[in-house]
Amino acid sequence: MAKARLQLDPPVLSRAAAVSTIPQASLAKIILAFAAVYIVWGSTYLAIKYAIGTLPPFLMASTRFLIAGAILFGWGMLRDSKSETTCRPTFKQWRRALLIGALLLLGGNGGVTWAEGYLSSGFAALLIASEPLMVVLLNWFTGGSKPNAKVTLGLFTGLAGVALLVSGAFSGGTANKSMSLIAAGVVIAASLSWAGGSIASIRRPVQTSPSVASGMQMLCGGVLLFLMGIVHGDFARLDLKQASLASIAAFLYLIVFGSIVAFTAYSWLLRNVSPARAATYAYVNPVVAVLLGWAIASEPVTPRMLLAATIIVASVALITTYGKEATNKETQTQSLEQLPESDDTDPCPTLPCA
Repeated sequence: MAKARLQLDPPVLSRAAAVSTIPQASLAKIILAFAAVYIVWGSTYLAIKYAIGTLPPFLMASTRFLIAGAILFGWGMLRDSKSETTCRPTFKQWRRALLIGALLLLGGNGGVTWAEGYLSSGFAALLIASEPLMVVLLNWFTGGSKPNAKVTLGLFTGLAGVALLVSGAFSGGTANKSMSLIAAGVVIAASLSWAGGSIASIRRPVQTSPSVASGMQMLCGGVLLFLMGIVHGDFARLDLKQASLASIAAFLYLIVFGSIVAFTAYSWLLRNVSPARAATYAYVNPVVAVLLGWAIASEPVTPRMLLAATIIVASVALITTYGKEATNKETQTQSLEQLPESDDTDPCPTLPCA
């Protein structure tokens, strides 16, 4: 039970207890893993922007996750086959993977991918930075612990930053302001969907190894994105002869680096550093995305965006640092009551929307 509590709800443990469960790793490996999570995941927003330049959004995302999911699932099953505790996924596990994949990949990543057709990659990344705020609110509304004063301050601060950022679409320099506003709303909805998937993956995780679980979720999400592509008419828009080299390169980058390399690095970090340190990607990725969009794609960076970015990043920092302080017995009791009855001791870590 102690192991389950650590992995399912790490904030309830004291700092000493959390540190004692983390194996030692070389500083060089930790730095490389953080570099992958910070830079690679931050760069995926710009990669998506380039990929959908000449490739249909949902079909591109579907193919990305189907390929990456097949690689992760196959690799995980092959590795697990050498273990004495090998267990093939059951129908119940696939059903959970379908739900989580729908929330994380169809609603979360799919929404962001479509919206980047009308928004800059940096703008979308800043909106997605509000996802930790959504997690706290959804967790509270669905029976989780009530946020304390520090988290409440972070919530209101973050929502104010999001409001400031979105309000810029009314006056910001885009050719189609109405579509920009709709796209901004879709990204916020995608962030909410991602938060719901994150909570679902914690409370009802897929009961298998992280690589197999992530592969299952990517496969399920990829199928749902494929169906959405059919509804959206992506096949009618697909013309591989007109696909640019930049789009194809970005697509391959998303598969190899965005979905496989960065996930592997994040999964490794969760086992070698504290969960709070691993979660710092939430407020580093949007900064990286804005800088890369400005430097490589010449995306505009307005004073309003910079101010909103500062506010959102500060709010996320408030919320994530709270995770290291929530150690009172009442929170521990609430967290234990929320644990699934089954022996789910190795949930898959969730990924950013991009």
